[in-house]
Amino acid sequence: MNQIESPLPDFMDEARRVVARAEEVGIILRVMGATAVRLHCEKFADLYRALGRELSDLDFVGYSRDAKKVKELFERLNYTQRRLGYAIAVSAHGERYIFDDEKNNRVVDVFFDRLKMCHTVEFKDRLELDKPTITLADILLEKMQIVKLNEKDIKDTVVLLREHEIGDTEKETVNMRCIVGLLRDDWGFYHTVTTNLKTIEESLEKFDVLTKEDCDDVASKVRRLLDAIESETKSLKWKMRARVGTSKKWYEEVEETVR
Repeated sequence: MNQIESPLPDFMDEARRVVARAEEVGIILRVMGATAVRLHCEKFADLYRALGRELSDLDFVGYSRDAKKVKELFERLNYTQRRLGYAIAVSAHGERYIFDDEKNNRVVDVFFDRLKMCHTVEFKDRLELDKPTITLADILLEKMQIVKLNEKDIKDTVVLLREHEIGDTEKETVNMRCIVGLLRDDWGFYHTVTTNLKTIEESLEKFDVLTKEDCDDVASKVRRLLDAIESETKSLKWKMRARVGTSKKWYEEVEETVR
């Protein structure tokens, strides 16, 4: 891949192209965010559109060992690295690159090793488990770690759960064992995730485009997740932090990077 290529206007086409080009040069990159939901939810793509969910940017995650090669890759793909934005992002969220697709007026974030926002989602040894996106469990955690959940994230989560079953594997399944294992040791993350899952269930009746079958299906999956989380034996660390509760801030503040 020697010639300069122009970014494609379609979000999903471009996400697939970037992952494929990365693979050609030995880089593991996976799609995150709303585009990952859209890529993983072809069966309910019409529902995604009916909910009025528009894609606005592209998010990827890779391993820090490939950071230099990622920068070179995006330059070859005709992206411009945002220097000031990168400096801000590093201080607020750990290592992260921000690129501009000037042709399509679009921003691309590339995280490394982890998503460090209100809570931290670690990706060590997990990017190989799915392609071209992060795993379904990680997509769900990416959404549920947000303390101030917004309507876009609710819509993403509803479609994700409508399309996929809850189970104990990664293959086209939301692996609840992965989620439960993480939350049993971290009360703060547990509190945010369980609060948000309850919000998802309570929000279902707000969307007129959802049928009764849609609502019942998503609600049953939310309850199954909540039951699994609550029934898991918690660590001593979790129990000690639970005694403090919300009287002490249980999450990190997230500074919004200027777009």
